[in-house]
Amino acid sequence: MAATREHIVSAALALVADRGIAATSIDDIAAAAGVAKGSVFYNFGSKSALFETIIAEGVARLTAALQAASDGLTGRAAVEAMVTQLLVHIRDHPDFAKLAVAEVFRTGRQWQESIRNIREDSIGAFRTVVAQAWPERDTTLTAAALFGATVITGLEWLVFQPDRSLEDVRDAVLATIR
Repeated sequence: MAATREHIVSAALALVADRGIAATSIDDIAAAAGVAKGSVFYNFGSKSALFETIIAEGVARLTAALQAASDGLTGRAAVEAMVTQLLVHIRDHPDFAKLAVAEVFRTGRQWQESIRNIREDSIGAFRTVVAQAWPERDTTLTAAALFGATVITGLEWLVFQPDRSLEDVRDAVLATIR
C-alpha cells in the first residue's frame, strides 16, 4: 500500500513539474504511476488532497534538511550551510522545487495553506539564521531574498547550466550576501 502511494506521489510530482497542476489529470497520474484511477482516489480522495500531500511532504522534507544543516552553527556559517543544503535539495528534488516556484504566489488554490508553509517553515528556518548573522537587517525580507535567490539560482543551474559544480553555484549565491 505504501509503495502504491509513493508511486502515485512520484508520478504526480513529475507530471506537475512538467505540465502544471491544472494541466495534469487524475487519468494522467494513474497512467504514469501504473495504477488504476481508483487507486489514486482510494489513497488521496481527490486531486487537491494529492497535491496537498505532495506539498506538505516536500515542505517537511526541505525544512528538516535545512534545520539539520544549520544545527550547531550560528551566524554566517549557518547561512552558508543552509544555502548549500537548499541547493543540494533542489538538485536532489528538482520537481518539488519547480512545483514550489510555480505555485507559491498563486492564490485561491485549495492547497494554498500548504504552500504558505513553505514561507513559514522553510523560509522561517532561513529567518532564524539571518537574524543571528545580521541582527540589524529586516530578517523577514532578507530571509525571503536569500531563499528566493538560492532557489532561482538552483533552478538556473539545473536547467541551463548543469555543467556547473555545486560549489560554483553556492559561491555565486553567497557572493550576493558578502
